[in-house]
Amino acid sequence: MTITERFLKYVSFDTQSSETSETTPSTAKQWMLAKYLEEELKQLGFTEVELDENGYLYATLPANTLKSVPTIGFIAHIDTSPDSSGENVKPRIVENYNGGDIVLSEGIVSSPTKFPELLDHVGEDIIVTDGHTLLGADDKAGIAEIVSACVYLMEHPEIEHGKIRVGFNPDEEIGMGAHKFDVEKFGAKFAYTMDGSEVGEIEFENFNAASAKVSITGCSVHPGYAKDKMVNAGRVAAELISMLPEQETPEHTEGYEGFFHLTGISGSCEKANLSYIIRDHDRQIFEQRKTRMQQVVATINTKYGKVAELEMKDQYYNMREKVEPMMYIIDIARQAIEEAGMEAKVRAIRGGTDGAQLSFKGLPCPNIFAGGINFHGPYEFCPVQSLEKAMMTVVYICRITAEKLGE
Repeated sequence: MTITERFLKYVSFDTQSSETSETTPSTAKQWMLAKYLEEELKQLGFTEVELDENGYLYATLPANTLKSVPTIGFIAHIDTSPDSSGENVKPRIVENYNGGDIVLSEGIVSSPTKFPELLDHVGEDIIVTDGHTLLGADDKAGIAEIVSACVYLMEHPEIEHGKIRVGFNPDEEIGMGAHKFDVEKFGAKFAYTMDGSEVGEIEFENFNAASAKVSITGCSVHPGYAKDKMVNAGRVAAELISMLPEQETPEHTEGYEGFFHLTGISGSCEKANLSYIIRDHDRQIFEQRKTRMQQVVATINTKYGKVAELEMKDQYYNMREKVEPMMYIIDIARQAIEEAGMEAKVRAIRGGTDGAQLSFKGLPCPNIFAGGINFHGPYEFCPVQSLEKAMMTVVYICRITAEKLGE
């Protein structure tokens, strides 16, 4: 089975996760792919194949060298985003893409005018959707690349490598992928998530992240008799919003710039609710942003009485502080990417990743490209050549680790 065939098989499974569920996995349909993968890995010759009660699948490719080489891992997630349907995905391959518009189905066109990244893949074979679902390269491309790389290593025993652990987890798209990942059982010194986008990308910096929810209780009085009595919760909410920096929002920031992002608002005169996410790459500035939110709420309460309540929780932190002491794992990935014929591009993630949470659980875990583009929607696509390059990147990481760290 080629890597393309393997990928197309995986995207035939609907594995959309759910933010409203309290189970793990969050949707029962994720079990279908997990069980398929469990059986596939056994048939391919992996050892220590284990699917646990939470839908986490672990397996091993044994070492083929007498050297003492640190155990390394590769991780990808089974679920797809709740943002777009993953049911009945109908992929097709546009061979030797010519740089023009791609008609996905009647009235639905993927055009380089809107998606100029298509032009980076002229001459390649591009896997697209029919315009009614996402494709699922996030992260079934990662799964296909890891499995195919291990098969390649089995078929090429002349390539020396240490013990390789693979892990496939549910619920990454709802921020829960690493929560029940058993780092101790996984047993790797370091690992890589195969969950990035464009070819060549290496990511070991991500946002520090917190959520903030503000509940505002007003005092509703007949508007004809409201003077000095009414507290309009909706107006107070609008005032609170205006007290945060207007230019420090996602639509006004890029690169390493952080933000306050209003993700939800509801309200009336009597009650209003605001939901924010707070993000910054710099840990000190991140703490300052949280303090700013507390100060804004305190100012509102000083002005109107205790009408606002703040619930703020840290979600994850920048993995850089855990990866920096082991920068050789970035050097290994960089060399592997270059040997696979690409330019290595070290970039910061303007978001989060399972690797961040895993890094703080004791498993340093940078992120590597998987090759898919325009994730989470019907215009998602994935070049076949990107799948192949990511697969070989995994192969080379295994070989280089044995060469550099083997004793």
